[in-house]
Amino acid sequence: MGRKITVAVSTLNQWALDFEGNLARILQSIMEAKDMGASYRTGPELEVCGYSCEDHFREPDTYLHSWEVLLEIMMSPICENMLIDVGMPVMHRNVAYNCRVAFFNRKILLIRPKMSNCDDGNYRETRWFTPWTKSLQIEDFYLPRMISQHTGQDTVPFGDAVIATKDTCIGYEICEELWNVKSKHIDMSLSGVEIIVNSSGSYMELRKAHITTDLIRNASFKAGGAYLFSNLRGCDGQRVYFNGCSAIALNGEIVARGKQFSLQDVEVTLATIDLEEIRAYRVSQRSRCSMAASAPTYPRINCDFEMSTHCDIFKTASTPIQWIYQTPEEEIAMGPACWLWDYLRRSGQGGFFLPLSGGVDSSSSATIVHSMCRMIVQAVQQGDAQVLHDIRKILADHEYTPDNPAALCNRLLVTCFMGSVNSSKETRRRASQLANQLGSYHIEISIDTAVNALLGIFNAVTGLTPRFRTQGGCARQNLALQNIQSRIRMVLAYIFAQLMLWVRNRPGGLLVLGSANVDESLRGYLTKYDCSSADVNPIGGISKTDLRRFLIYAKDKFNLPVLESIIDAPPTAELEPLQDGQLMQTDEQDMGMTYAELSEYGRLRKQACCGPYSMFCRLVATWKGDLSPKEVADKVKHFFRCYAINRHKMTVLTPSVHAESYSPDDNRFDHRPFLYRANWSWQFKAIDDEVDKLQPIYTPSTSSHVRPSTDDLLSSHESTHRSSQPHHSDSKHSSPLSSSSIDVAAGATTATPLGTAPSGSLGTLGKKSSGYAKVHVNVLGKIKDRTGIPV
Repeated sequence: MGRKITVAVSTLNQWALDFEGNLARILQSIMEAKDMGASYRTGPELEVCGYSCEDHFREPDTYLHSWEVLLEIMMSPICENMLIDVGMPVMHRNVAYNCRVAFFNRKILLIRPKMSNCDDGNYRETRWFTPWTKSLQIEDFYLPRMISQHTGQDTVPFGDAVIATKDTCIGYEICEELWNVKSKHIDMSLSGVEIIVNSSGSYMELRKAHITTDLIRNASFKAGGAYLFSNLRGCDGQRVYFNGCSAIALNGEIVARGKQFSLQDVEVTLATIDLEEIRAYRVSQRSRCSMAASAPTYPRINCDFEMSTHCDIFKTASTPIQWIYQTPEEEIAMGPACWLWDYLRRSGQGGFFLPLSGGVDSSSSATIVHSMCRMIVQAVQQGDAQVLHDIRKILADHEYTPDNPAALCNRLLVTCFMGSVNSSKETRRRASQLANQLGSYHIEISIDTAVNALLGIFNAVTGLTPRFRTQGGCARQNLALQNIQSRIRMVLAYIFAQLMLWVRNRPGGLLVLGSANVDESLRGYLTKYDCSSADVNPIGGISKTDLRRFLIYAKDKFNLPVLESIIDAPPTAELEPLQDGQLMQTDEQDMGMTYAELSEYGRLRKQACCGPYSMFCRLVATWKGDLSPKEVADKVKHFFRCYAINRHKMTVLTPSVHAESYSPDDNRFDHRPFLYRANWSWQFKAIDDEVDKLQPIYTPSTSSHVRPSTDDLLSSHESTHRSSQPHHSDSKHSSPLSSSSIDVAAGATTATPLGTAPSGSLGTLGKKSSGYAKVHVNVLGKIKDRTGIPV
C-alpha cells in the first residue's frame, strides 16, 4: 500500500445564485485538480449556490437548484475515481443547514452540516441556517427523487461523521468551526482523523491575512495531521471581498498556498502528503496519545477507495514554504481593485465615472482603478482567457487586447474636475496632472451656472439670497451654500455617467464612483446625497491615514509623481470662498478633530466597544501627556455629539468594499440607531463626574506624547460649545429626578430656573414615603436632563 496522497484545495470566484457559472467553475476546479494528479478535491463554503444568497436561503428554489447542480457534478465523467466534496445548503427535517456533501463515483457518502455558525462582523448565518448540535451522531437523510433515480440511494448519512478510505481518514470543519473556542479538529484528530478539511467564506480586512494562516498552522501543529483550507475569492454580490489564501498545512507548517488577490476565477492548490509523517508526528507526542486512547469514536463512513498509489516511492512530498504577507498598502492597491473588477464585469456597465477633486480621497479611488487596469493587463499577458473575454465584453470591442494600463484606463475611467469659483488653481492642476499620469479620459466643468440657477429659484420664491459666513451670512446660510455645491456635483456626475459613452460612440453607461473614506463617514463629514452618493465606493472602508500611506506606495510603484503634491496638500472641501486666492477652509478645522484622532475614536467605538464614558476613560490615560482630563472630555463629547447628529447619513451610505474593522456601515456591519439623543446627557454627566475627580490631581506627563501627532484644532469648537450649551453650577451633581431637575410642584405650571428649589418641591417630595409620588406622565418635557435641557 502507498503512503503518499495528493490533495487539492480550490479557490473559486463564485457569484450568489449564478448556478450555471458556479457549476462551470466547480467542474473546472475538479478537472484541473484531476489533471494535476489529485485524488481528492475540496472547495469553499456554499460554492454551489454562492455564499451571499442571504434571504434567498429561505426560498425553496435555492435548495432545488443546488440539488440540480450537485446532480450535474456527480454525473460528470470528470468526477470519476476521485473523492470530492462540495458546499451547498440542505434542508433536513424542515431545518436548513450549511453543509458539505461528499461523494465518490456517483454515490453520496456523507452530508456533513456546519456545527458552529458565525454571526460576527458581516456574517449573519443564524438568520438562515441552524447549527447541527448532535455531536458524534448521524441520521438518515432522504434524498430527493431526482438524485435517487441516478444514484440508486434512498437515504444517506447526515450528521457529525468522518470518511474512512482504505488508507486514511478525512474529517470536516466548516469555516467558523476553526475559529470557535472548541474547534472540532482536536476531537477528530484524537479519533484518528488524519486529514482535516475546512471550507470557508472568509473576507478581507486590512492587516488580518495572518489570522487565518496562524489558525491553520496552529491547528495542524497542535493536533498533528494535514489541514486543508479552501476559501472563496472575489465579490459575490455583497460588500465584502473574499480574499482567497487557500492553503494546506502539515504538522504545523504551510506546505502549499494560493494567492490572496487575483482576477483568476479558478485556482487549484495541490500538496503531496506523506501519511507516515502524520503518524510519526502524532505518536511522538505522548500526552496526545494518552488523550487519544480515551477519546470518543466518530462514526466512520467507509469508502472503498485508495487515495494513494502502490508505486509512489519516487513521488516527492511537499515541503514547508514561507508565507509572505502583503503590506496594508498592497492590500489597498489590490483588494478594492479586484472587488471593482468583479462588480464592473458582473454589472454589465462599461466603465467608471469619478468626480476628481485633486484631493487624497478621489485620487485614491482613481489610483485603485488604475491598479485594476494593471492587474487586467497582467492577467491577459499571463493567458487568462476569462479576463480577456470579460474586458472585451465591457468595452464592446471583440478584437481588443489590452497591453498598456494607461491606455486601458483611458477606456474604462472618465474623470471630471467639477470646479467652482471656490476652487483653487492648485487643486485643478493636481487633478489634471493625475488624470494625465493615470491615463483616464479627463474633462473639466464649472458648476457655477447650475448653482446660481438653483439660488435664483430660491430667491424668486422667498425674495432672499443666502450668503457665506465670510460675506455676513449666518451658519445656516453658510452650510446651505456649501451643500448645494456638493449636491449639484452628484447630479452632474450621474448625467455625465449615463451619457459619456454615448459621447464616445460606445454602448452602455458608467458606474459612478464615490470617494468618502471611513473616517469621514464615521464623523458624518459629508453631505447627504453629494458626491459621496454613488454606485460603489472603493475607499469607503479605508481610513484617511491608510489612504495617505497607499498613495505614498503608489507614487513609486505606479510611477505617479503628482501624488506627492496631493499627499502634502491640506485636505479641503473647497466649498467656501477663497481669500485672495488662498484656501480658508480645511477638513480638520471643519470637523473639529484631526484625522488621526478620528481613527482613534473609530477603533475605540467599534473594536473596543466603547461608549462615551469608556472612551473617555481610555483616552484620558492614553493622552495624558498632551491633554488634561477636561480637554480629553471635551474632545470625546464633541466626537459623540457629531456622531449622533450625523448617524442618519449612514443609512444611505454608498456600498463600499469592506476593509476596516471599525467601519460604520449601517447596512450590515455596524447595527446601531440612526436617531440619537445628541447631548448624551447621562453619559456626559458620568464623564463630568470623572473630570471633577481627576482635574485637581492632574499633572502633565513628561513622557513622550502618545496622542495622535496632528495639530489640536478643537479650541474653536470648545468655545462654541461653551456658548451654545447652558451651564449650571449644580447640574452635574443632581440626578434627573432630584429637586433641581423637576420644575413641577403641587399646582405649579411654569418652569423654575435650574438650581432653585420650587416651594414645596424638595420638602414635599422628601416627606413622602416615595420620593416619586408627584412625578407622573404630565411632567414630560418639564424634567430636565443632567445638562439642564428639558427631556
